[in-house]
Parts: sequence; structure tokens; C-alpha cells
Amino acid sequence: MRLIIFGPPGAGKGTQAKLLSSHLSIPHLSTGEILRSKQQDKDNLALKLKKIMSTGQLVSDEILNEIVSKKILSNKCKKGFILDGYPRTLKQLNYLDLFLVNKKVNLDIILNLQLNEETIENRLVERSKIENREDDSNDTILTRIITYNTETRPIIEFYKRKYPKIFFELNGEQKIENIQSEIIKILRKC
Repeated sequence: MRLIIFGPPGAGKGTQAKLLSSHLSIPHLSTGEILRSKQQDKDNLALKLKKIMSTGQLVSDEILNEIVSKKILSNKCKKGFILDGYPRTLKQLNYLDLFLVNKKVNLDIILNLQLNEETIENRLVERSKIENREDDSNDTILTRIITYNTETRPIIEFYKRKYPKIFFELNGEQKIENIQSEIIKILRKC
């Protein structure tokens, strides 16, 4: 099973992806977690990533494309994967689309969790307090919402048009277990 989960910052993509990863026994490929982990290193790329992410900006397409393509081709992903936080830009979309075609890898399900902006802001502020995440500071929340609306929404619309039979929108305002239950129903249909 090969899935992509979309949604604005704070929508619960990571939470749902982790639950699905456990349920389906396939890897959860979260670019956010990979990048946050990389920031702990003491090299130039780590310093560069820390600076980029602390301002709410996106990491370069080239870096993410390389990370994701290596993960998808790894032995761990032979049975499938869940992409969370990728693709986010048109360059990433074009790269991934061509990469999947060239490697003869088909997507099975594309999920989009929807939230209103007030809920996004509230969730990010709360998450910042609980997890002490620099990329959820008050100064970066607005930047992240604007970036999502201008760069990621067009990607979602592309997938919605290209794959209408495997594209599903879910209300991200619900409780975690209700969203998970809806996703499991979708999996059973596909």
C-alpha cells in the first residue's frame, strides 16, 4: 500500500501516518521528522536546515527529493510507504511524479485532512508549548499557513484532478480515532 497524506500544519498528518504505519506494517516517511532529526547533527547541512526551518521556510526541493527517493527505493519500502509532508512544491511534485513512473511505482490512496485556519493556529500554538518545537513558534505560524496555501494547495488540487478515484478528503477537525476509523474504511474499499 502506497499512500500520501496531505493537510495543513497541525492537521494531524503525522499522527494518522504513524497509526496507519502500525496498522499496515509499512514505513511512515515524514520529511518533517527526518529533517528535525538531521538538525541534531553537527554539520553544515544541519546548521542550514536549522536556520531554514526556524524561520518557517521550506527546505530546498533538491534535498527533499534526494531524501525521499532514497527512502522509497529502500528495502523497508518494498511493501509500501506513507508519505507525510511531501510533495509540497510543484518541483517536488514533478520530481515525484516522474520518479514513480520511471520506477513503476503506483500510488494507492491519497488523503487530504482539512482544517480551518483558526484551528491550525490554535493547534500549532498548543503543540509548540507541549513539544517545544522551534518550527511552531508564534513567529513562524503565519508564514507556515501562507506557505501551505500558496505552495501546497496547488499540489493537492493536482492530485485531486489526476487521481479522483483514489483521492479522499477528510474532516481534520474530528477526534483522532474518528479520523483513523474513516481512513480504515477507505482502505477497505480500495
